[in-house]
Amino acid sequence: MIAAALALALAGTAAPSEPPSGLPDAFVRLSEVAPTIVQDMRYAGAHNFTGRPVPGYDAPTCILTRQAAEALAGVQAEMEAKDLTLIVWDCYRPARSVAAFVAWAEGPDETAKAEFFPRVPKSELFERGYIAARSGHSAGSTVDLGIAPRDLAAAPAWSAEMGFVECIAPAGERFPDGALDFGTGYDCFDALAHGDAVGLSDTARANRAALREAMIVAGFAPYAEEWWHFTLADQPFPGAAFDFPVR
Repeated sequence: MIAAALALALAGTAAPSEPPSGLPDAFVRLSEVAPTIVQDMRYAGAHNFTGRPVPGYDAPTCILTRQAAEALAGVQAEMEAKDLTLIVWDCYRPARSVAAFVAWAEGPDETAKAEFFPRVPKSELFERGYIAARSGHSAGSTVDLGIAPRDLAAAPAWSAEMGFVECIAPAGERFPDGALDFGTGYDCFDALAHGDAVGLSDTARANRAALREAMIVAGFAPYAEEWWHFTLADQPFPGAAFDFPVR
């Protein structure tokens, strides 16, 4: 099943030739359009569900289509007026990175399971919709993000010595990612991360609602299984899977 998923991830990939420098014309680095948005690009480091840097992420920077970046800049302006800021965890994702996720899924559970999917068997991550053999992120207009206080200058650093703490633990016990309390940490493969999850605090529900409303008004569509995941509804490359590296 996993091998078939890997083949699906690679088949039909609409990837341009790797640009010798810069980015394809339709893409921008978010820092060039909305420099005040905090970036914590998890897949460029080891603090993610694989427990290691992901192939394709050669730099911890957010790349998006220009349309998605400009729409996010509008959301950021709204947040700053409320003394808040956006924090992004993933943006454009190369197809090779998606294939790496599929290959990773063939292996045994690892230490990162303790944080990112403590209650879900690794073998069920695909069928439950937490990992896909073909990701909308590869089209360049999908972003994973939250809201943080405006005085967050940079995302808190994580080190292996800190270990992995359950993403479903209460705020104050799980990893302090700098964001407001959304009920779980980022990339938490658990029912508690679903948009309609029950058992959340009033604060977490309110923060999710505020993020969702701001993103929908800006033209993004939410994903039911992950409160942090949004795709520009009028994206320029629907169904595409680009594969240039994040640099």
